[in-house]
Amino acid sequence: MRASDAERERIAELLREAVAEGRLDMDEFDQRLGAAYKARTRGELVPLVQDLPAAGPEFAPVGSSAPAPLRGPAANWPARIGGTATSKGAFAFWGGFNRKGRWTVGRTFTAFAMWGGGEIDLREANFEGRETVIRCVTIMGGIQVTAPPELNVDVRGIGIMGGFGEGSNDEGEPAPDAPYVRITGFALMGGVGVERKRTKAERRRLKAAEEAELEARRRRGLEGPDGGAGGGRKEL
Repeated sequence: MRASDAERERIAELLREAVAEGRLDMDEFDQRLGAAYKARTRGELVPLVQDLPAAGPEFAPVGSSAPAPLRGPAANWPARIGGTATSKGAFAFWGGFNRKGRWTVGRTFTAFAMWGGGEIDLREANFEGRETVIRCVTIMGGIQVTAPPELNVDVRGIGIMGGFGEGSNDEGEPAPDAPYVRITGFALMGGVGVERKRTKAERRRLKAAEEAELEARRRRGLEGPDGGAGGGRKEL
C-alpha cells in the first residue's frame, strides 16, 4: 500500500518524541526522519519505529476508508476516551478542591465552590465519554479550569457581579479526534476562569523535539547531494 502524507507525518511525530526522550541520537533521528519523508509505501515506514516502545503502526486494512490508527502519542486522544469515571463532581465550602493529574472525568461533572476555590485540570485527564459537560457554580468563590490546546472546549457560562470566561491560550488547534467539553454554569460575586495551556513537561518536550529537528535540518544542509560536505571552496 502507498503511504499517505498523514501517515508520514505520524511517523515523523513519533521520531520527534523518541529523540526528545533520548531514545534516538541525532544521527539516527536525522536518518530516520529523512527516510520517513522519502517513503513511498507503508512497508518502508514500519521499520522506522518498530523498535520504539508502543510505537508500532497499525495501518487500516486494505480498502478501508478509516484512517490508520497509531499507538503512542500520535494516537493519544482515542486512548484517553472510555472507562469508568473516577470523579463526577467536586464541592468546596470555606475550603478548596482540585482534580488534576491522571483522573477520569465523568460525562457530567458538577463543581460548586462557596467562599472557597477549586481547580479542574484536564491536561492529563481521561474522559468517560467523547462528550463531557462540566457545570461550574461559584458564589463568592472561584473555580479555575485548565485544558490542553488540542481539546475541543466550548465555554457558555454566565457571570453575575463576577466573571465567567476564557483567559490565555497556548498555540494549538483542537484535534478532530479529541473529546468535546462544554463548560457551563454561573458565577455570583465570584469567578470561573478557563484557560488552555500545555503542561511544563509538554512544553519542554515540544521544545526539545523542535530543536532536534532544526539540528537535523542544519546537518542535512551542511552535506552535499552525494553525502559529502557541502559549500566547499572552488579551486583557483
